[in-house]
Amino acid sequence: MKKRHLLATLALVLSIFVSSCSTDVKSDAAYTIKDNMIVFPEPARVEGQKSVLQLAVDPIPVVRMGFIGLGMRGADAVNRISNIEGVEFKALCDLLPERVEAVQDWVIKGKNLPECAEYSGEEGWKQLCERDDIDLVYICTDWVNHVPMAVYAMQHGKHVAVEVPAATSVEECWQLVDVAEQTQRHCMMLENCCYDFFELTCLNMAQQGLFGEVIHAQGAYIHNLEPFWNEYQGNWRLDFNQKHAGDVYPTHGLGPVCQVLDIHRGDKMDYLVSLATPSINGLKIAKEKMGVDTFANGDMTSTLIQTNKGKTILIQHNVYTPRPYDRLYQLTGTEGFANKYPYQGFTLKEENVPSDIIPDHENLDSHGFVPNAIRDSLMVAYKHPIAKDIEEKAKRVGGHGGMDFIMDYRLIYCLQNGLPLDQDVYDAAEWSCLGELTAASIENKGMPVMFPDFTRGDWNKVDGYKHAVK
Repeated sequence: MKKRHLLATLALVLSIFVSSCSTDVKSDAAYTIKDNMIVFPEPARVEGQKSVLQLAVDPIPVVRMGFIGLGMRGADAVNRISNIEGVEFKALCDLLPERVEAVQDWVIKGKNLPECAEYSGEEGWKQLCERDDIDLVYICTDWVNHVPMAVYAMQHGKHVAVEVPAATSVEECWQLVDVAEQTQRHCMMLENCCYDFFELTCLNMAQQGLFGEVIHAQGAYIHNLEPFWNEYQGNWRLDFNQKHAGDVYPTHGLGPVCQVLDIHRGDKMDYLVSLATPSINGLKIAKEKMGVDTFANGDMTSTLIQTNKGKTILIQHNVYTPRPYDRLYQLTGTEGFANKYPYQGFTLKEENVPSDIIPDHENLDSHGFVPNAIRDSLMVAYKHPIAKDIEEKAKRVGGHGGMDFIMDYRLIYCLQNGLPLDQDVYDAAEWSCLGELTAASIENKGMPVMFPDFTRGDWNKVDGYKHAVK
């Protein structure tokens, strides 16, 4: 009897041990939990489908474009791109026909350009994508329509540029990747912050070794949207935030630091942990505007990421509380430091500052920022070659100080010259997937979440991030 009881006890202990090491499938979630780690599925690449890493297509000397979504971002994009040579506008589309007419009058007719075809309504965008005289579809709609429109455009032979975030779920990220690989079409997310002058300069400085090895980076989107909620058509943005936890808008902070850290170009993001505060201000706004009693998105969300090489990234999101605008851009290296908000500055070792660039400079203090005069000299000396080429025109045309125009210029330049784009579909997926990954971590009290490898093992086949030039 004692032996039988002992065997039963051992069996119970063994079953508990085995179950604790096995996969716990959450029936209501898109992920599993294994060994206290949240894991999202990674579908295998379908036979005949091939990677678009470093994709280059035949040059398109004149890029023929169609635009979907002509609210503030879309209308401004048409106006900006009208200042780039070698572009033809073929079609304009928006849910509201009056917006199409307004852009037609303001930009197309106002600049004596050939009149564009006009589409509107719930299905007008499909007709635009089906045209045979468009090379690039530029999408500036609400977030939930990004993937259906991008997928349809690529399936109809078009390259795609899509506003941020490119997708709202891990499943949608895989859709973008798979269709881009199936069609061998470009799918670029329009992450404009990668082209801000300070970020471009810091990328150049990092690539030239001024910071040593960059081991930690920070980024954020901290922007009190209280004055702007009414500007979103049909209240789509507040509605999305009311339904979704996590960092739903991570790419402005994440994109520039991923380029510095060579993500999927020698390193990759392995896993994250995320925490959020309760929703107080967000819930208050939603109660007033929507009459709801719940709000999924916390007022402040903080996410810590570790890369395969052991480097770390801190990303924050807050669009609800009174705070100065902040993208938190910081680089911490073994030999130096860069900071953008609230003060732009560098901390560098004296021996790393070339004397021909900063002659007769005073002793640099590694506990503080370099003097303003040295900072300004460094900004000139290490100005990114892309900024040098287009800075004057970019500042004149505008778009967040010029960075929007640089983004558009680079997109068109790469297409015209048959070069890989600055941001590929894997960037779009990796940066956008934080929305669902962070929500899963928060739901499970900060449990680590593995990043899907959207490159399917190709993350270390490119040696470092580079802007392609002819």
